[in-house]
Amino acid sequence: MDALTLLPPVMAILVAVVARNVYAALIVALFLSEALIGFAGPGGFFLFDGLVGTVDRAVAVFESAYNTQILLFCLLIGALIAFMRESGGVAAMAQALIRSGLAGSRRRAELAVAGTGTVIFIETNVSLLSAGVLGRPLHDAHGLSRERLAYIIDSTSAPISVLLLLNGWGAYALSLVGEYDFANPLNVVMGSVPWNFYALLTVTGVYLTAITGKVFGPMAKADARVAGGLEEAGPAPTRPRYMWLPLAVMIVSALSFMTITGNGNITDGDGARSILWAITLAVVIAGTMLWLDRMMTTRDLQEKAFQGIGEMVPLVTVLLLSIALGSSLRALGTGEFVAAMAAGNLPAFTVPVILFAAAALTSFMTGTSWGTYGILVPIAMPLAIALGIPPSLALAAVLGGGVFGDHCSPISDTSLIASVAAGSEHLSHVKTQLPYALVAAGIAGAMYLVAGIVAG
Repeated sequence: MDALTLLPPVMAILVAVVARNVYAALIVALFLSEALIGFAGPGGFFLFDGLVGTVDRAVAVFESAYNTQILLFCLLIGALIAFMRESGGVAAMAQALIRSGLAGSRRRAELAVAGTGTVIFIETNVSLLSAGVLGRPLHDAHGLSRERLAYIIDSTSAPISVLLLLNGWGAYALSLVGEYDFANPLNVVMGSVPWNFYALLTVTGVYLTAITGKVFGPMAKADARVAGGLEEAGPAPTRPRYMWLPLAVMIVSALSFMTITGNGNITDGDGARSILWAITLAVVIAGTMLWLDRMMTTRDLQEKAFQGIGEMVPLVTVLLLSIALGSSLRALGTGEFVAAMAAGNLPAFTVPVILFAAAALTSFMTGTSWGTYGILVPIAMPLAIALGIPPSLALAAVLGGGVFGDHCSPISDTSLIASVAAGSEHLSHVKTQLPYALVAAGIAGAMYLVAGIVAG
């Protein structure tokens, strides 16, 4: 049965690649996972269990306040983007940035987007949305693809968050490491930064791409397609504040709400609730401003809001199914099986690279880096202690591997939100980002092997 736990995620990948239909891939995988759970239990009606389990698992997504907040947040993104776009604010903001010289060239435009994703490291969803919305008109203006934008924001949000660690990622890692008898768990977590080769290489790759303008693989084809004039023209420019003011409200209020919900400590704040409150406030501010300026009537605002929300429904459906599948795979034990395969009788010097690979595979299969950390950090820390490996090195291998698997997985919620924020077709984003992730991971794997030899 253990090996069969790999069947649902493998089928999800195969169906997604062959049929290029992520909905079918997720539904097939979810059905198989629930059927296998039913097969292991009493009754023998595992096909029926798969059917009803699929429905029940999807409904159960809404039992979590966190999941519901993320799904609502993604829908409201559509309303906010519609207000900014249809009012002409996005086009005006892009025009103003280009005229000022801040984004007057391709290089400056991409550096502005990458810089936004880097500076806003407190919450990944805020980073993705802010950099994505800002980058849309800039990439369009310079003939750059939305896939390229999705790569930049996806490859700065989580990698930056796992490097700076003054955020929920650091707090989560500290809570996992704090379970072990280290003299200073904080030093273990902060000490993982120089060992986090994948994150360091990924961020370096983003800035090299922005500076040189060079792309390769499917990304080059995506840019060539846009250069051929396939991007849609938006409304005529009006006033930049129709974009920058709601965006500023969202960023500032999200950070403020995280401080409030964290009782004064932003790293302890409730990220999902804060971003939902922030996006709601930004939508209200944007709508009120457009109504007061007589840019839109109340009927126009209603129509544009639902139009934007409707545009998000397909991707939110994918996110819903992805969350349900992740929950089902955890119940099935897929992550534990992958972790157990990596925790056998291992030479000490191979442990870092194997932990990196195990974290990558687990994250890829389940679509969640944080879920991967919850599975593998409790394995990595005792292994490091028993084999005399620096615990910061073992932790970094797990953290970096989780981000790598998340970047490659078509069922990753982070990559899905990056696609939403950038306005990119999701599977196209995954395909174009994959070569960059694989190059960084290949180099990181070699570095972990060397680090294991040196540290051992």
